[in-house]
Amino acid sequence: MLDFAIFAVTFVIILVGAVLYLYPSSRRVSGVPGLYPTDEKDGNLQDIINQGSLHEFLVNLHQEFGSVASFWFGGRPVVSLGSVDQLKQHINPNHTTDSFETMLKSLLGYPPGMGGGPNESVVRKKLYEGAINNSLKNNFPVMLKVAEELVGKWKSFPEAQHIPLCAHLLGLALKTVTQLGLGERFKDDAEIIAFRKNHDAIWSEIGKGYMDGSMEKSSSRKAHYEKALSEMESVLLSVVKEWNAQRKQTAFVDALLQSSLTERQVMEDCMVFTLAGCVITANLCIWALHFLSTSKEIQDKLYQELQDVLGSDPVSLDKIPQLRYCQQVLNETVRTAKLTPVAARLQEVEGKVDQHVIPKETLVIYALGVVLQDADTWSAPYRFDPDRFEEEPARKSFCLLGFSGNQTCPELRFAYTVATVLLSTLVRQLKLHQLEDQVAEVKSELVSTPKDETWITVSSRKI
Repeated sequence: MLDFAIFAVTFVIILVGAVLYLYPSSRRVSGVPGLYPTDEKDGNLQDIINQGSLHEFLVNLHQEFGSVASFWFGGRPVVSLGSVDQLKQHINPNHTTDSFETMLKSLLGYPPGMGGGPNESVVRKKLYEGAINNSLKNNFPVMLKVAEELVGKWKSFPEAQHIPLCAHLLGLALKTVTQLGLGERFKDDAEIIAFRKNHDAIWSEIGKGYMDGSMEKSSSRKAHYEKALSEMESVLLSVVKEWNAQRKQTAFVDALLQSSLTERQVMEDCMVFTLAGCVITANLCIWALHFLSTSKEIQDKLYQELQDVLGSDPVSLDKIPQLRYCQQVLNETVRTAKLTPVAARLQEVEGKVDQHVIPKETLVIYALGVVLQDADTWSAPYRFDPDRFEEEPARKSFCLLGFSGNQTCPELRFAYTVATVLLSTLVRQLKLHQLEDQVAEVKSELVSTPKDETWITVSSRKI
């Protein structure tokens, strides 16, 4: 009897140990406080779906477990960081790759770098950023022309006409990004329309279908996504081959093709730039005009700065750094709208945040949307107040989060330039007015967009 009891106890201990090892819902992520998986296969995926978005899920996760918290994405452990101090600890030793680009490439199924280790990743990152900077410099008149065309169209509208910001500003972003990124071929509206069809199909699934797992459960959606991705890749590869024949040197793609990258790597970087560049640029412009339409005082202050710095001249690349209040308006737009609420990095080597050890190959989420509206970091966090960026602590926190300074996502730097050109052209000619009873609700996916079309009216600025 005693032998049987010893055997039974031993068996139970072995069984429990096996369950703890094999069944993920019985394990935490290296002792980091957080959720157990609700499903062996999907982890906390259903919890994310129930919250409506990854951002909303992270808001609740950090409210319950603090600024360092864990959960499971499928069978994979994830650590989320939800405060400035914790993000600072993690970003500094892992700054060789861009967290937004890393996440986007992973979702597209592309390798994160050149495959040659950290040094080659740094080289490719610098090449990518240099290509964007050269494209902005060489094609600044294109941006100005696209902005002037849009403002001219709005000036022709009756003052009571409702203007759909999402539709118009996505069009502006597509025209700008494709021409600066891929060259003269995209002066043709038919090319842009075809590009937009595939762009929208890909981004809608990356923004939601991948993140909540719903695409994998629909064979028709997955087939539609894969067809759009294949068509987009074919277009981008054809752009590469056209350049090899023509050898022009003005667009983003040109700088990449003069490097040692393969055609496939160039195509992948063009995919990331055009996808992320279009969405980030469009939504930065949408939210900036929406917030400006809610405040006559902020519009007038911006108008005065534009008059003082530019007079009657069009904006130029060398004048943009002097438009400090315009920069504050865009910073506050990014913060208030939580423009990029989520980014991620793979932990390349074992690391530590506070007392928590983060094992190698753990996925680390940057809960940027949580931090951008943290009352401990920002006073009156839900109020649109560009003046807050006159203070050094606000600028420093914003920089630590990667929204300004050397760590800024290159697509966001591109978007800031396009948005500055648009605002400097628009605000000196028109006043923006919010529609009564319209509330712009945020849809927080990889890039925050309005849940519904956002409308404004405009009137001529009397000078």
